[in-house]
Amino acid sequence: KSMMKMSRLQPRIQEIQKKYENDKQKQNEAIQKLQQEEGASMGCGGCLWSLLPMLILIPLYQVIRQPIVYILHESAEVTEQIIAVVKAGLPALFTENNYYDQIIASSSDNIKQFAGELAAIVANERTLEGLNFSFLGIDLGQIPQYNIFGESWKWDWNHIGAALIPILSAGTNVVSMLLSQKSNDSVITDKDGIQDKETAEKSQSAQTSKMMMWMMPIMSLFIGFTVPAALSLYWFVGGAVALVENEIMTRHYRKVYDAEDAERLKRRLEADRLEEEKERARAERRAANPEGITENTSKKKLARRQQQEEAAAKAAAAREYAAKKGIPVEEAEEGSTALSGIPERPNCKGRAYDPNRYNSESTEE
Repeated sequence: KSMMKMSRLQPRIQEIQKKYENDKQKQNEAIQKLQQEEGASMGCGGCLWSLLPMLILIPLYQVIRQPIVYILHESAEVTEQIIAVVKAGLPALFTENNYYDQIIASSSDNIKQFAGELAAIVANERTLEGLNFSFLGIDLGQIPQYNIFGESWKWDWNHIGAALIPILSAGTNVVSMLLSQKSNDSVITDKDGIQDKETAEKSQSAQTSKMMMWMMPIMSLFIGFTVPAALSLYWFVGGAVALVENEIMTRHYRKVYDAEDAERLKRRLEADRLEEEKERARAERRAANPEGITENTSKKKLARRQQQEEAAAKAAAAREYAAKKGIPVEEAEEGSTALSGIPERPNCKGRAYDPNRYNSESTEE
């Protein structure tokens, strides 16, 4: 789920990287914020939970690696003696790495060959029977051999089947990674919910996945021929389970993400529709006024125009009143400016204004 979420964010992450190309701090902050908003953090939602099974797998692996001590319940000293006896009789089965010596030595096919010698060492008859690691005719305790021309190689199902297990394990890993990459690419969409194939091909995660797609299977193939076949069988079964799990999870979250993409696309189309309406309105205004001349609508102009309209209305009302009373229109108009006292300046509020104050007669006086 976390991988699919991170894949979906790749187009938007690339946009952030381009936007803050020269500022890595802002780039990281923006990416972290995006991941938090989308719930795609690789912390609690990703790798952290995979550490919990390790609390069981690590001790379990130690138990399986040391079957003589933990399953047959022999002491460490007796265990070393058993390994020494079997290794002396069948040296070709052991390698320089003694990490899995207990598994090889405890195999029933190997330990029964030296039951007489081991009887003097161990008191538990159950130990002398060994452990049956056979699975479909393959001894899972043996280390698969890749050198078919070696002296210890035998053309039987036990050896052939053991060699096939690491190969099948590596092949399953390749198929699993291919399908996982395909499912992750299918959910990579841009901010409008449209699939972005170009980003899917060029994203950093895609490049990393392509490298890991071949590196991990090659490593598992190499390791498979250096450890007991049981480990490769575990990887093979794990890969097969991962294929089924990946298909189920992909189908489920594909429906969830398709619904999210449909909603995002719906919002984008609605935004486009509103923008088209605005553009159509702007086009109509441009057609009605091709010269681009706009009326001055400043606050002062509007206030002055309103005052002029009010003055004109008052003057009209005064003329109408004068007509009803029989007053001459000239006197009515003259009286209508009594508030200001200045016919040429109807908005002037200074009533002490004298237009003849500075004429020649007043100067002589």
